[in-house]
Amino acid sequence: MRIGFVGTGTMGNPMARCLIEAGHRVTVHDVRRDATANLCDLGARWAESPRAAAGDSDVVFTSLPGPAQVEQAVLDPSTGILAGLKPGGVYIDMTTNAPGVARRIADACAVQGVAMLDAPVSGRPPGMTIMVGGDATAFAAYRPLLASMGRNIFHAGDLGAGCVAKLVTQYLGYTNLVTSLEGFVIAAKAGVDLGVLAQIVPVSAGASRTFDNIPRSVLSGTFTAGGTLDIVAKDVHLACELAREVGAPAHTGLIADDAYQRAQAQGWGQIGFPVVARILEALAGVQLRAAVSADEAPYEDRDPRRT
Repeated sequence: MRIGFVGTGTMGNPMARCLIEAGHRVTVHDVRRDATANLCDLGARWAESPRAAAGDSDVVFTSLPGPAQVEQAVLDPSTGILAGLKPGGVYIDMTTNAPGVARRIADACAVQGVAMLDAPVSGRPPGMTIMVGGDATAFAAYRPLLASMGRNIFHAGDLGAGCVAKLVTQYLGYTNLVTSLEGFVIAAKAGVDLGVLAQIVPVSAGASRTFDNIPRSVLSGTFTAGGTLDIVAKDVHLACELAREVGAPAHTGLIADDAYQRAQAQGWGQIGFPVVARILEALAGVQLRAAVSADEAPYEDRDPRRT
C-alpha cells in the first residue's frame, strides 16, 4: 500500500519503520529532515511537505506534538495533507489530540471525500496500544495497518473517541503521579524514611505504574523519564479541558494541571516529567530524596504514552 507518514519523531519514527518493514511503500515528512534519515535508508521516500507526502499516497498518518501542529499539517491550504490527498483516501491521526480538533478536521476531510480515523497510542511499537475513533467499517478496513504497529487495538467509538480514551488514560496516570508525590511530601514532613516507604508502596494499595517513577527518578534527584514534562503537561491540560466541555468533575486533575504548568513556567519543559516534584517540594519546604538500591526497586523507565 502507498502510505504517507508526517511526523517522524520519537513515536512516529518507529511507527513508520514498522510500516516499511511490513512491505508498504512509505513516503515521509518531518520539519526536521534528519529525523527521517534512518527511514530513507530503509527505503522510504522523502517529501518536502505534508502535501507532497499525501499526493502519492492512499493513506496518510500523522504523529505530531499536539492539536496546533495537526491542524497546520492537515488544513494548510498550500502545504497541508488535504491539499494533496485524493478523494477516496484515508487520513489517520496518531497524535494525542483534542477530540474537538479531531472532529473539526474530520469534517474538512469529509468535504473532500477523505475518511478519517483518530488513533492515539500508548506504549512503543510494535507492542503499543492503539485507541481508535471513527467509522467501524473504516476501522475494520485499516486495522491490519494498525496491527503492524501495535498489539492491542481497540475501536473506542465514533470519531474523537480515540482521543477521549487516550486523554483519560493520561489523566489517570499523571494526576496519580502528583497525588503520589503529595503522599511522599506528607511522609517526609512526618519524618518517615522515604526509602522504606518506596518499598512499601509497590506491595500495598498505593501501587501503580506511574508511581514507579518516584523511587527511580524523584528520590534519586535525576528526574529522568521516557517522556518530557511538556508532553505530560499538554495531555493533562487537554484532559481537564475535555472534562470542562462535557461537564465532568476533575478536581484532582485541576490540581495536577496547575502543578505541571508551574513546572513549565520554571523552564523545565524538556526535562523528564517527574521534575514536577520540585513544585511540591518547594510548596512544602522539603526535598524528596532517599537512597533506593536497584535490588530493592527494579523500576524501569516509564514513557507517558505507556500508561
